[in-house]
Amino acid sequence: MERLRDGAMAVEAVTAALIELEDSPFTNAGTGSNLNLAGDIECDASIMEGKSLDYGAVGALSGIKNPVLVARTLLNEAQKGKLSAGRIPPCFLAGSGAQQWAVSHGIPPCPSEKMATKFSLSAYKRNKRKMEMAEKLEPEDNPFKRRRQSSGTQVNEMVDLEEPASLDTVGAVVVDQQGNVAAAVSSGGLAMKHPGRVGQAAQYGCGCWAENAHDARTYSTAVSTSGCGEHLMRTMLARECSTAMQADNAHQALLEAMQNKFIGSPFLASEDGVLGGIIVLRCCSCGEDHSSDNLPALLVEFLWTHTTESMCVGYMSANDRKARAHISRLPPGAVAGQSLAIEGGVCRLGGVGD
Repeated sequence: MERLRDGAMAVEAVTAALIELEDSPFTNAGTGSNLNLAGDIECDASIMEGKSLDYGAVGALSGIKNPVLVARTLLNEAQKGKLSAGRIPPCFLAGSGAQQWAVSHGIPPCPSEKMATKFSLSAYKRNKRKMEMAEKLEPEDNPFKRRRQSSGTQVNEMVDLEEPASLDTVGAVVVDQQGNVAAAVSSGGLAMKHPGRVGQAAQYGCGCWAENAHDARTYSTAVSTSGCGEHLMRTMLARECSTAMQADNAHQALLEAMQNKFIGSPFLASEDGVLGGIIVLRCCSCGEDHSSDNLPALLVEFLWTHTTESMCVGYMSANDRKARAHISRLPPGAVAGQSLAIEGGVCRLGGVGD
């Protein structure tokens, strides 16, 4: 927030926000990420700038403390134009190639063992024991392979693989003083995932989306997603929700997008329930300018929705003295994966530095 008040661009602020989240040992991003089958950390991240529509992403990245910084550097390098001999600069790199590129561009390496925490290591050991036990069972008796009944009433006789409480992707959406928007997302992925698996956090249109208003768009929008990566990838939910937010009623538009493009999506028809969460920022100019700096007065809406049991969100405007945090939960009696919660608020940013 200090950077925004000092006039930083949205893409700078959203990068700084994600770095803070990646550095926290309590999130499944960067330090403290889930471990894969091999006991390693592989991270996904992406960032998108609404003004230029440029995008940068990394997938299955090991050995880098802040994956979003690599994604941001990819975005920056692509904006410099073509490489030697007319080569197109990459916007998405994965695996060892992404790590090598990051180091060659001045981002220091960090061994995976230094990114793992006591909590993530103990969870990995418990999950590994459960998998070994499950693989010894006959297929027809293996509760890990049973699908829930469509009624949602059947439960496994054994506990599923345990993921840390910090199982969710982290993301952020930002609007700056000029009205430019940006979005970013970062994740350590699923616990015990196969090495090389890339989730929605790295995929174009799936993990995040940001697009400034232009001739064909009344509103600037920034979106970041969390949840089951495979569900979010098959529906390209970040881009779908951004497009839907051009309707007059933001709340209704987001509700219908989640119902029609996610819960009721034909691409997820075989799923018993779909798990996802979205944060959305929508803004437009109020038609006024700041008297001194000729900056636009903005009407900003921030909404969140999820089909998971709960979702933690935090938000702050330059009008606020401190950030606010909220744990959103499904309504009583609602079934996770089949129902949704949606909340939000609106504010007007009209003073210099707001």
